[in-house]
Amino acid sequence: MLSLKEVVDSYMRSVPGLKEHCDRCLKTERWGGSVVLMIVDAAFTSIGLNYFTAVVPKVEEFNKRFVENGEIRSLKDLAGADVRRLRTVWRNKRSWSVARKIASYLSTLSNNDREALRTWAGKASLENWRRDPVGRIKGVGLITFQYLRMMGGIDTVMPDKIVKRVVNRILVKAGLKPVEKDMEFIREAEKVALACGYRPIELCWMTWLIQPEGKVMRMEKYSNILSKI
Repeated sequence: MLSLKEVVDSYMRSVPGLKEHCDRCLKTERWGGSVVLMIVDAAFTSIGLNYFTAVVPKVEEFNKRFVENGEIRSLKDLAGADVRRLRTVWRNKRSWSVARKIASYLSTLSNNDREALRTWAGKASLENWRRDPVGRIKGVGLITFQYLRMMGGIDTVMPDKIVKRVVNRILVKAGLKPVEKDMEFIREAEKVALACGYRPIELCWMTWLIQPEGKVMRMEKYSNILSKI
């Protein structure tokens, strides 16, 4: 039977260039460094649609319609934006409620959006996530909470269904037991990554990027947009 590291290495070989994508996430530099777009991304992603085919194009449309023209420049602007206008881009009301409430809270931490997100992420506790000001927002589950922490510079993983499926498959291949409960899974996945010489965020991103769409792996299919997201 292969060792845990041998199994993880075999997956990681399929995603060359993964490190730079994870570096950008941990430096809060996704979406050109726009925290507004990162929050909108997280809010859209929270309802479970395909990230690359549904979420990314709509974040790009929001960017063109509201950010590039200067209408929404900051988290404060997003918090106070007219929902009726926002829904011309993305109709889901809950997504906009999540985005505006996250933006409203974060904007109280600093006038600098990047500093605000990183300040929150640095203090946010996984164990107490339900009592966190962001975690308490209706529509923010543990997956979204973890996603925001990652974009705020915290090296961790999201316990979404794809990440869990791939990591648990790795554990089974190495003769170990899969882990289903979210909190236990996060801790186990972090341990697996570190034990094998990788960062937890790299293990997490790998699971998404190796997924096939048609006959092509996402890493290859979306190589043209990965550099900005």
